[in-house]
Amino acid sequence: MSPGPRPRPCPGPDAVYLGLDGGGTNTTVVATDAAGRELARVRGGAGIVNPADPGARAGTLAELARRTLEAAGAAAPAAALCCALAGAGREAERRAIREALARHAVAREIRVVGDIEAAFHDAFAAGPGLLIIAGTGSIAWGRAEDGRTARVGGWGHVLGDEGSGYAVGLAALRAVVRAHDGRAPGTALREPVLRHAGVDAPEGLIAWAAAATKADIAALTPHVATTAAAGDAVAAGILRAAAEELAAHARALYRRLGPWAEPAPVALTGGLLAPGGPLREATAAALRALELPLRLLDSTVDAARGAAALARGAAPPARA
Repeated sequence: MSPGPRPRPCPGPDAVYLGLDGGGTNTTVVATDAAGRELARVRGGAGIVNPADPGARAGTLAELARRTLEAAGAAAPAAALCCALAGAGREAERRAIREALARHAVAREIRVVGDIEAAFHDAFAAGPGLLIIAGTGSIAWGRAEDGRTARVGGWGHVLGDEGSGYAVGLAALRAVVRAHDGRAPGTALREPVLRHAGVDAPEGLIAWAAAATKADIAALTPHVATTAAAGDAVAAGILRAAAEELAAHARALYRRLGPWAEPAPVALTGGLLAPGGPLREATAAALRALELPLRLLDSTVDAARGAAALARGAAPPARA
């Protein structure tokens, strides 16, 4: 008779848990102890998953995890690592990433989730709510009072990403070239957009845009926000339209996940929607304009912190 599977070792009281939040622009890794106290935080480059080769960035992610352990005064392997990654929506991709990371031996237990799952966990834990994320891309995810879940957006920059940094940047580029052609009103966006692209005239934007990454285009968003704040109507209209698209995400989720006995809590996160972000106030106004029973939360959502909490749940209980 063959022996059964060996039990997993329980982490000790000094165990370290890692939460990794990888998006289209940057990656953040947080180390916590078993009680959830933050020990270290390290940032790196983009952590988005390429569906054609999900494990391609495993080495980079593993190195960030090791650096975070070192900053926390701990050695690999961590008790558990949860990677919350943009683009890791399907189980086949998650499995490929887990297997690739396992070869680097940075953690005894490895869990891979989508970035929105970790952010939602940080915002609402196991409760109901609506979460809108807008950074380079955009997506919204919600949980009903009865536990049903739904996603809106997350279709990528070709099919979706409404209200995202990419969408704002693309709208700015189009506004400049259309104004140049005389098809649209003039805009003060012209100079900051040309300067950002490193070209002297709108014609130079053709080659720049063809070679630009999504992050390159999304990086135009601060210029749009600054120009809007200076009174440019075109830039202000771009931000207002983006905010309305994000509010439409919330409206769709609210309707799909109803009925609601209480006002639905809404959390905003991502580079555009975090406190001080260029779209936070405009999106809050667009949500109020929906005239739905929504309750906007003021708290900061931290997907890396949420991933660390999920990592603590993925490991066996700590022994005293």
